[in-house]
This record gives sequence, C-alpha cells and structure tokens, in this order.
Amino acid sequence: MENPSTNILVVALLWVSVVAATRTKLQVIDDADGGICKSMVETQGYTCQEHKVTTRDGYILGLHRIPKGRSANKTPNKQLPVLLQHGLLMDASAWLLNPPDQALAFILADNGFDVWLANTRGTNFSRGHTLLTPNDPAYWDWSWDELAAYDLPALFEYVNNQTGQKLHYVGHSLGTLTALAAFSQENLLNLLRSAALLGPVAYLGQMSSLFLRILMNIFLAEKLKLLGLPEFPNGETQQLVKFICKTPGVDCSDLLATITGPNCCLSSAGKATLFKNFPQSTATKNMIHLSQMVRMGTLEMYDYGLEDANMEHYKQPTPPVYNMANIPKDVPLFLSYGGRDAISDVNDVGLLLDNLKDHDKDKLVVEYREDYAHLDFIMSVNANQLVYNPILAFFKLH
Repeated sequence: MENPSTNILVVALLWVSVVAATRTKLQVIDDADGGICKSMVETQGYTCQEHKVTTRDGYILGLHRIPKGRSANKTPNKQLPVLLQHGLLMDASAWLLNPPDQALAFILADNGFDVWLANTRGTNFSRGHTLLTPNDPAYWDWSWDELAAYDLPALFEYVNNQTGQKLHYVGHSLGTLTALAAFSQENLLNLLRSAALLGPVAYLGQMSSLFLRILMNIFLAEKLKLLGLPEFPNGETQQLVKFICKTPGVDCSDLLATITGPNCCLSSAGKATLFKNFPQSTATKNMIHLSQMVRMGTLEMYDYGLEDANMEHYKQPTPPVYNMANIPKDVPLFLSYGGRDAISDVNDVGLLLDNLKDHDKDKLVVEYREDYAHLDFIMSVNANQLVYNPILAFFKLH
C-alpha cells in the first residue's frame, strides 16, 4: 500500500517545480469586467457596490458592499455595517458560495445589515498599489502582521467613514488571526461593535492537517523564497490547481478533506464554485510566517531568523509575542469551532480559550460543532441554522 505522506510529498515537490516553471504574469481581473458584484451578487437579485480602500502602506484593496437585502426598503446608512474577512488563499467570494438562504453575506443583508466584503492584499481584486505592481518583489514583502496592522484598520476606518457607525466583524480562518492580533494590541476596538470568529486561528502548533504539515515541515515556502518567488502560488493559479488535481493519487473531491478536515455538509455546487476562485495569491513571506507558527507552536510576529535582523525590525532579538490574554475582557466575541477541523484544531482553540478564561461571561459566546471541519463554517448547507442564526442573535445583542 502506498504511503499517503509520500504521495503528498511528491505533490509538494512537483508543485515547487511547476511554480518555478510558470513565472507568467498573473492576470489582474477588473471587477468592472464581470467580477464578484456582477457574477455572484447582482445575479441573485441584490444591489452591489464597488469600493477601493488604500492602506497606510500603499495597498489598494477591493471592497464589495451589499447595502440591503432583496426586500429591504431601508436606506443603507440606517443599517448596522458588518465587515466580512475571508481566509487564506480565498477572496470575498468565500461568503457567496451557496444560494442566498445558505450564504452568510446574503443572510446578513436580508436581515437588515449593511454588508461589506473585504479582499486581502494580493488577491484578484486587491492587487493595486500606489507605487508598486505585483511584478515587484517589494509588493510581496508582507505577512499577516501587515494584514493586522494595515489592512484591517484601513477597512474598519473606511466602512466607519462611509456609514458613520461602528462595525460588526466576521472573520474566517486567517481573518480571525488578524483580528485577534489587532484586538490583543487594543487596535480597532474604538470602531468595533462585536466580532464573530469562525474556525478561529490563533495557535497552529497542533494543526492536524497532514497535507499542510508536510508542506511546512519540508520548508516549502522558504524554498520558494530562495527560488526568488515572492508570490504564493506563482503563475496561473487555475492551471496550478488543475495540475495538482490531475496528479496521480490526488482527487480534488478529497483534497479539501485532506487539507481542511472531513467537512460534513458541503454541496457539490458549492465546491464547484469554490474552485472557480481558489487559490488566490498571498505572499510567500506570509506562508513562511504561518509555517513558523506550525513548527514552533508560537504566536509571534514574523521571525527573520537572525537576531540581528530581528533587532533591526523589532529592536529585540526575538519577535514580539501577540498575547491573547491582553484582549480587553469586555470585547464582545463569538467563537465557533469544529471537532473535525484539521486547521483550527480543537487543542489549539483550547489554548486560545484558556487565554480568554477571564473574559466577561456575558461578552463571550463559544459554540462547538462536533461534525464541522474548516470549510463548513462558510460553506455548509446547514450553517444557516447551526452557525449563522446564533451569529444574528449575538449581533442583535450588541
């Protein structure tokens, strides 16, 4: 019998080879030419607006707004804003993969919220910069530290300026990590009403995804950086996915389970829509940062590897730590995690909850879904009842 670890290792090494051989310029998709608003929101009968947000370090982010539900007559500024932040290698489409009665963005809009869908820097709708292009290595010189320090504040401030109101926030996966990091430094809190964190990521040391652990243990991202590839993945992403899916022994219908855990309740239509938009680009440096967290079990800023380099960036020999216990005890938090999640492992979530043990009891709601894996929180056909209804109830309390 073949060793699945060997198969995954072969895929990983082939991935490096293909990435190195396909340094083609990634096409930038303009939302005006049939992007998320036109193809995924307006087709469902919703109004959708396009916005651009510039961060303090020059990145221009695409932001999609669903100001009202299909039957809503209220003016947008009378409704409470909700900012949705997707996870790694995804974009704003992550919240729109299911029909309106199952997708969180549509459900929030139909329940009277003013919905804003963010796109992380480097993804198709956030590839602009005031000085750089994605062809410049300097464009990709960031990790999730910068997402917490620059992207989220720019998005929060923009939505607040547009609506005149504090925000509710929903994050999935990496979108929870950046928010928790910001909250632990007492950032964003003056603009926040409450935060719902789905598949929460703070610690990754006990992540059980064999596929990801092998990629990180063979220092894949570090190898890509040595190859001079600052963008991950590099080249035509759709071709890369097709290549992986055609590799002997890899079935993309099972690849999701291999990476994220055995999701209980994904529809075939939802998975097909997912793969039209996945994977999105991120920085190789970001992948290195996440790999450091997995290998070391730490929750720190990016480690430059040498004391002198860390001293240059941080004025100390080791990276500063994000202390989850520093999150103010009165910040309203809703956490939902799954028993089958291979990325947001229950033991790692336990470490986070231990840091929140002194949180005000009426400000912290923790929901455990035993049969949920990582993608169930944004794609499950029953998440509307099991996860989103509790989120709506939580938001209405705050």
